[in-house]
Amino acid sequence: MKTFNEHESVIYTDAEGNVIDTFVIFDTDKTTGLTHVNHMNLRVPTDSLQLHPASIAKWNLPMKDAFSFQIFKKLKEKYQEPAVPTVKRTLTAEPGYKLAKAS
Repeated sequence: MKTFNEHESVIYTDAEGNVIDTFVIFDTDKTTGLTHVNHMNLRVPTDSLQLHPASIAKWNLPMKDAFSFQIFKKLKEKYQEPAVPTVKRTLTAEPGYKLAKAS
């Protein structure tokens, strides 16, 4: 199975044949074989992707300056699923119970 690494520039071809330049947000999942790409936050099969010809190295970043890197970092945070879902809890006193004063 062909795999793509995080930050690689790729060309995605959708079902209608449209060719879209995008980049990989996360690597290729070994169990499902899907790669998470930036375009519309999709998880796509690897046969619809090819490495961008402008990529000169395996770990090519699709950005040229620190500002682009910060945008990428924010996108990754936006799409990254939390490991443990957060639960909001509030403490409320039930009616009928009175709290005693401590002395």
